[in-house]
Amino acid sequence: MKGRVLIIDDEAEIRRNLTIGLTQEDYTAVACPDGISAIHELNQAREKGIAYDYLITDIFMPDIDGLKILKVIKNQYPDLPVLVITGFGDERLMLTALSEHNTGYLDKPFEISELVEALEELSPGKTDTDVPEETADDGMRESVSGYLTVKITDPDRSMEIYDSLYKMDGIQSCDAVRGDFDIILLVQASSTSEIQEVFSRIKNMDGIEVLSMSQIERPKLDRDVDQFIETYQHAVKHDAQADARRQPGTMSYIIVDIDPGAIQQIFTTVFFIDEVVFCDVIEEGTKLVGMITGHGAMGKTPRIIQKLNQIDGVLRVREAKVIKLIED
Repeated sequence: MKGRVLIIDDEAEIRRNLTIGLTQEDYTAVACPDGISAIHELNQAREKGIAYDYLITDIFMPDIDGLKILKVIKNQYPDLPVLVITGFGDERLMLTALSEHNTGYLDKPFEISELVEALEELSPGKTDTDVPEETADDGMRESVSGYLTVKITDPDRSMEIYDSLYKMDGIQSCDAVRGDFDIILLVQASSTSEIQEVFSRIKNMDGIEVLSMSQIERPKLDRDVDQFIETYQHAVKHDAQADARRQPGTMSYIIVDIDPGAIQQIFTTVFFIDEVVFCDVIEEGTKLVGMITGHGAMGKTPRIIQKLNQIDGVLRVREAKVIKLIED
């Protein structure tokens, strides 16, 4: 046998053709329709002591695009040979893919012989079969965070109220917005009781009405998906969040009502949308709060809202555009 290959492609015909073609070329091939199922397959294989010698991934898929999968896979298995395939590529995508160690690129359509040749040009490598040790989870988090939405009832004191909230202890971020409310606050503390104290302090302020107070919850995800997102968060998204805050362009908060039974698929899909800077779960998994950026592109933000509304299990999306009152 020449090697074990994991294929990720959302088109059933392509999965079937690649599986049959590689089997005829003396490879063992397993095909997955999306990123989440591939994550599960890689982890289940490792737990069974089975290694993969190659990964073949499409770029454009319904949940997690191939370049993001590539980033995390290379973080976890740096020597694994990866071949990126796409029918809608360009030079930028090719250069991005090839910038990763031991990664090849192949435009669709192609013959199986071309695929095999591209695989053989990569350096040998494989996924490891050492199962990571379970770490104890005592249920404690380093900090507790929550969101408040506020309506100003005394417009003449708007800047005074905003300034007081902006400087208040425990306030991680304070943004004036246009939408169903005037200010959205991210509060952070070391315990639930401390965060409730901050909530109460704000609720008792004159000139405002607190419309909602919601503590951030950990999304209920499968262990494999949770680990994948955590790796991507540290490897890519953390820097992207900081950059987005500094970039000129339109920033908006989104409040997304969702079917809690579809939390994993919805959260994962939203989290991996490029324009989504961050995404948090509140109110027992029935809502997401996030920030999106349009980077100044006229009309781009409404298209993002439309994209969110098309996700199965999303019930409603509301947008609140950020108004910049204080320069960083």
